[in-house]
Amino acid sequence: MSIFDEVYQKWMEQQIAEEKSPRRREMLRKGLSRGSIDFLRLIWFPVIGSLNHLYPEYEIRDFNNGYRYLDFAYLPGNVKGCIEIQDYRSHARDIEVSRFKDLCMKQSLLVLDDWLFLPIAYLSIRDDPGVCKQLVLSFVGKFLASSVPSGLGWAEAETLRFAHRLLRPFTPVELSGHLLLSEHRVRVILRGLIEKKLLEVASGKQRYRSYRLTVIK
Repeated sequence: MSIFDEVYQKWMEQQIAEEKSPRRREMLRKGLSRGSIDFLRLIWFPVIGSLNHLYPEYEIRDFNNGYRYLDFAYLPGNVKGCIEIQDYRSHARDIEVSRFKDLCMKQSLLVLDDWLFLPIAYLSIRDDPGVCKQLVLSFVGKFLASSVPSGLGWAEAETLRFAHRLLRPFTPVELSGHLLLSEHRVRVILRGLIEKKLLEVASGKQRYRSYRLTVIK
């Protein structure tokens, strides 16, 4: 059994044991979908290293006092994030009109209730795992932008917060403008964060051109 399998099994057992809603408990006992498990195994766990603050099949109420379920709720503290795994067959090509309207309503309810919403296409998990990992890093960074490893200087800490807030690699020129420091000083900061394995080079060989948060392959 892999490390992920052990963590996943204990996590699901805990979710079921602590759930008070009989509806959600029964859904959890049936197990998660293939797309949800692949997302955890191939994307979330390799990048984040745990399943903490993550709740599958999370139950919410809608305007009509009915129940809706999120593929994953990410709840670190008093903030709310939703991750939905979008399967091509059920969400795009063969979707019925009523189902499509319901999905749009679900997303509207989440946004109006101050949820941060992240849809992930199942095809992207298979075909573009690196992009999905970067999306997850940026998504989590929205909640943890003020939290950085201890022992960093202010410029290093703010560089990591800057990287968390972006959905793409950034250049030394962009960081220089953000920190109001010279490009030479910024490159020194970037080299230090690379040595600490907090950042990695996104492009460039002889002269590094862009950087991003370290993504665990």
